[in-house]
Amino acid sequence: MSILDKHKILETNATLLLIFSFLVVTIGGLVQIAPLFYLENTIEKVEGMRPYTPLEMAGREVYIREGCYVCHSQMIRPMRDEVERYGHYSLAAESMYDRPFQWGSKRTGPDLARVGGRYSDEWHADHLRDPQAVVPESVMPKYGFLEEKMIDGKYIGDIMATNALLGTPYTDEMIDAAQADFRAQADPDSDYDGLLERYGEDINVRNFDGNPGISEADALIAYLQMLGTLVDFSTFTPDASR
Repeated sequence: MSILDKHKILETNATLLLIFSFLVVTIGGLVQIAPLFYLENTIEKVEGMRPYTPLEMAGREVYIREGCYVCHSQMIRPMRDEVERYGHYSLAAESMYDRPFQWGSKRTGPDLARVGGRYSDEWHADHLRDPQAVVPESVMPKYGFLEEKMIDGKYIGDIMATNALLGTPYTDEMIDAAQADFRAQADPDSDYDGLLERYGEDINVRNFDGNPGISEADALIAYLQMLGTLVDFSTFTPDASR
């Protein structure tokens, strides 16, 4: 009996086809899933990654609330056209503290995974205020109202504490100093040494929207300006063992 004849038996017998299909799917699933139980971490640790500062976290909350992920992804795929346009492909570690992640599902606007430092704070403020004045072909709505909405970071410590329960490495000191660090990052004249000690020397500290007080625009721009800046890709080497 040839292989084709044996295969015909499966094709003409619904019960046998169901049984063998189940076996194939089971074996394939075990091969993919079982090794994960023996790994301490499925995400490659990358030097430079840190949790969001309180102001950046507040900006991320604004980003999610306004649905920015609907038109902007934060995931650069490892394809030539993607990498040449947006920069190094996204690493899993870059989303390890994102709950939920902001990979997105479509792009009406450009990918924002590497937008940090690409434009000035003034550009971002102008873009939020009147997108078409900066990018004439843009279909993005105006978000100038974010400059008028002042925030005090009253609940940012609670948000950080919740993320800490889910595994983000916020210490008790970080959570206790959340409001102070929130205010310090938006005021270059403040005493922000504690902020730098807790989160690193490369934190952006300045008045992001150029206006008095801390607005939602300040927080959002602070968040955008750090996206894709934590990993030094000039020295990054992928772990070949993974």
